Amino acid sequence: MSTYVRWFSEIGIEDVPEVGGKNASLGEMYRNLTQEGVRVPNGFAVTATAYRHYLQANRLEEKLHGYLDGLDYDNVEALQKAGEACRKAIIESEIPDDLKEEIVANYAKLKEEYGENLSLAVRSSATAEDSPEASFAGQNDTYLNIQGDEALLDAYKRCLASNFTDRSLHYKHDNHFDWAKVYLSVVVMKMVRSDKGASGVMFSLDTETGFKDVVFINAAWGLGENVVQGTIDPDSFYVHKPTYEKGFRAVLKRRLGSKELKMVFTDTLNTDNIAVEYTKNIETTPEERSRFCISDDDVMVLADYAIKVERHYSEKAGYHKPMDMEWAKDGEDGHLYMVQARPETVESQKKGDILEIYHLKERGRVLVTGRAVGTKIGQGKVRYIPDVKHLDQFQPGEVLVADTTTPDWEPVMKTAAAIVTNKGGRTCHAAIVSRELGIPAVVGAEGATKILETGQDVTVSCAEGESGFVYEGILPFEIEKVDLSGLPKPKTEIMMNLGNPDQAFSLASLPVDGIGLARMEFIINEYIKAHPMALRHPEKVDDATREQLETLSRAYDDMVDFFVKTLSEGVATIAAAVYPNPCVVRMSDFKTNEYATLTGGKFFEPEEDNPMIGFRGAARYSHPAYEEGFALECAAMKRAREVIGMENIILMIPFCRRVEEGKKVVETMAKYGLKKGEKGLKIYVMCEIPNNVIQIDAFSEIFDGFSIGSNDLTQLTLGVDRDSEIVAFDYDERDPGVLKMIELAVEGCQRNHRHSGICGQAPSDYPEVAEFLVKLGIDSMSLNPDSVLRTIRDVVKLEEKLGRK
Repeated sequence: MSTYVRWFSEIGIEDVPEVGGKNASLGEMYRNLTQEGVRVPNGFAVTATAYRHYLQANRLEEKLHGYLDGLDYDNVEALQKAGEACRKAIIESEIPDDLKEEIVANYAKLKEEYGENLSLAVRSSATAEDSPEASFAGQNDTYLNIQGDEALLDAYKRCLASNFTDRSLHYKHDNHFDWAKVYLSVVVMKMVRSDKGASGVMFSLDTETGFKDVVFINAAWGLGENVVQGTIDPDSFYVHKPTYEKGFRAVLKRRLGSKELKMVFTDTLNTDNIAVEYTKNIETTPEERSRFCISDDDVMVLADYAIKVERHYSEKAGYHKPMDMEWAKDGEDGHLYMVQARPETVESQKKGDILEIYHLKERGRVLVTGRAVGTKIGQGKVRYIPDVKHLDQFQPGEVLVADTTTPDWEPVMKTAAAIVTNKGGRTCHAAIVSRELGIPAVVGAEGATKILETGQDVTVSCAEGESGFVYEGILPFEIEKVDLSGLPKPKTEIMMNLGNPDQAFSLASLPVDGIGLARMEFIINEYIKAHPMALRHPEKVDDATREQLETLSRAYDDMVDFFVKTLSEGVATIAAAVYPNPCVVRMSDFKTNEYATLTGGKFFEPEEDNPMIGFRGAARYSHPAYEEGFALECAAMKRAREVIGMENIILMIPFCRRVEEGKKVVETMAKYGLKKGEKGLKIYVMCEIPNNVIQIDAFSEIFDGFSIGSNDLTQLTLGVDRDSEIVAFDYDERDPGVLKMIELAVEGCQRNHRHSGICGQAPSDYPEVAEFLVKLGIDSMSLNPDSVLRTIRDVVKLEEKLGRK
């Protein structure tokens, strides 16, 4: 048996003290998950015993103590000097002969498995690494595409020396690790040729919100360092775990990243024929930027890996253990490999049921936008730091603005009020560290270093969904803290209105009974940006518009595929936030003037004097001018329910004027694959026109439920245009006539055993309307997210007063 080397098949997670977190986890996966179909490249660990042997044989301990004992870690210059001296001492020492022989002999064995042309990944694995308390993300060095005995031995020495980089020393100090007791083991494993393929990171939860029902994957061309360090904007994907486990195989949500660079290998050698530069970045081609770097099938394989890894580690720990993983796709054999797994170190460490919600009380001028990290708000004066040499200029409490960050920046990052970077996705270095420190960050904010000026007051908001905003000035905000453990559940169902998929996961922890109104319009407006008929018939628009449509849909099979996938994934993301509770999705309710503003819309929409009561809602769906557009909506909803697996989606028809129109819409939906009652499909109707109330018995024969739209019902009952400022004083949902209409609607639902709900603005704005609805015995109220918690408390008190429990 080897003294200094242990193969992956011989080690597991319990061997961290001897082989470090990275090796232990690779061994754990290799031993336990390869038989379940998770691919892990084979390799071996050069142990912590070997590290201690190296130090002792070269009498290095005394030298290292001399450099580091009494060091002021906050003195950047002193830290740099001490770290450099430590690394030089290690690299200039010799590997003991017995250790050298074992490393070379085991490399030869690995070549027997993979062939003489095998190249290696040589990676540091610190013995305190990847504990739940600290990620050690990017603290120690990795060397890739290593071939030959001398190159391997050189890379081994460099890994040992990286235990004493400035960033690694400071990180150990900050996390109360004794540097003399953090030993360096080294991973020697088959190199996955992702330089010719793709790579990235993934998490078994959503990193920003802690939402546990998804796998979150980031991907880029080439080696994974660009994703980790945040030098590029990667592709991202979500997969919904509960529906995956039920057998559905579809991406829940995707975003095309620009992937500006690709890291590949270089052959820069020194006079001893040993690589001095291992990698280089090259620009990606326009074609590579315009398409996703992995296929949907690849995403499903990765999701399978992530679920199996999380399940294994959770079973071993005896509690739910979200995981942070690295993967690589080999461009030579086409296979996907797991190359690292460690416990997720931020969201999984949060304890208790205290929900903190940050609310920006007013908004200012938006200076830059990017990807939000976390859900907090930070503010202060901007400090632009161009490179590591200028770090000493940074003052605690400032907003750090940089092109990108590396582990060397961590000593100042922890003192920042917020962080903004030009580059990076939500799993880049700046994002990982900000998350760990609980500091809001906006990454991938293109042009931030040119637009934001040192000394300028800004507010950095990550409290508005996946997009992060940097506002001009110091804006007021508040933090709402709610103890969910003591929140009682009312008998009346409290649901939530939500149209923005980017906010879905951050609101998933609210104690609601589902989504009462998910509007399609936001997704069409913000993500698709094009008129459905223009995408269906690009030949009917002019050349300039057709070019815009082609640009929007370039990452998809065709324009129809773009519409169907984008709409289905947007809606499914909202439904996933409350799964398996119901999610009521309203089919499109744009008015003609709103549709006309979409790309290509002017070629298909008539001009109307009063669009508010014109060609909108149900009237459009079977009309020759829009039926093909409605068919695309139906295809998207069928995909969301039957391919992605969101069977909790209930569809709702807006602005249905007449009973005959209702019948025609239900027939049209069946024609396009959405048959009421089939696969549990329910179809509701908006109750927002007086005729819906007057003929509620007849409408009840067609639809499964009603959702009162108090906005339009008020408008049409009182004869007030709600868009007109001059008569705004006459628009009041609390008018006795409006309340009588609502009362008749609820009674009609009860009489016909149909679901009754309300999704208009009234109960969100007026507690007295919510009280009125509870007294009527309405089944559900759907509210804006910011009024959910207040209304739950009010409804519980009222129900107790009425003797309902």
